[in-house]
Amino acid sequence: MSRDELSDLSAFIAVANERSFTKAAARLGVSASAISHTIRALEERLGLRLLTRTTRSVSTTEAGERLFQSIAPHFEQIRTELDALSELRDKPAGTIRISSGVHAVETILRPRLAEFLPEFPDINVEVSVNDGFVDIVGEHFDAGVRLGEAVSKDMIAVRIGPDWRFVVVGTPGYFSRRSPPEHPSDLTNHQCINLRLPSAGGLYAWEFEKDGRELNVKVSGQLGFDSIMPILNAALDGHGLAYVPEDLALSHIQAGRLRMVLTDWCPYIQGYHLYYANRRLAAPAFARLVDALRYRQ
Repeated sequence: MSRDELSDLSAFIAVANERSFTKAAARLGVSASAISHTIRALEERLGLRLLTRTTRSVSTTEAGERLFQSIAPHFEQIRTELDALSELRDKPAGTIRISSGVHAVETILRPRLAEFLPEFPDINVEVSVNDGFVDIVGEHFDAGVRLGEAVSKDMIAVRIGPDWRFVVVGTPGYFSRRSPPEHPSDLTNHQCINLRLPSAGGLYAWEFEKDGRELNVKVSGQLGFDSIMPILNAALDGHGLAYVPEDLALSHIQAGRLRMVLTDWCPYIQGYHLYYANRRLAAPAFARLVDALRYRQ
């Protein structure tokens, strides 16, 4: 098989994955017209239509899907093996793509990467910030970050952070106007800042536990966000009570800008884990990153 044929098949895989000529072109670093010409030439050479094109979408034909399913895994394995060759160099190299929520980015990834990247200048790390559940294999990420209890059993999981908890916080000014809640059910009488779950779309019910008793409380208020950081900042602005990770709020609590309530109802949850598929074990750059992120008590 010639180099041009390999290049054409690689372009086809990119379009089939992205379901878009524009996105595939950006991924490969070429123009959309160039990749469209490449696919057309491949189809003419094979005598088969591989893709169905409309003004809004691109999808594989029956022949295209058969070709994609048969060759895409091999190209992925080739990519993995090429990454592994960096083991023969003086320093590991390559690009690693990670999907993570904002809390893990701020408290774990960003601080650890500040130490890791200068030590390995040939390794690039791209972090996609998304608080929803992401299919890391389908979306072509090398790894993802989730709470330990949420990691699929078919993935390899490495703990990268300690157990932590959500806490209820408000400003002293807010509590000067409202009596602090003494029980989670009291939250229904308070202005609370809601979190809308990016993946499910619904509002997150605040979770509490004490003496083996679990309570989920659907709170209400005038303000809501789909990410934790704006919720914390809105609480600091005095808009109401927030349910946020304790470590994000700790500096504000210590400085007296926020006050915790219902602390005996706020249980600890299993910490963050980096998770990935078995095939990622081969890349030295990835192995170095996993070791750098690994949680050590």
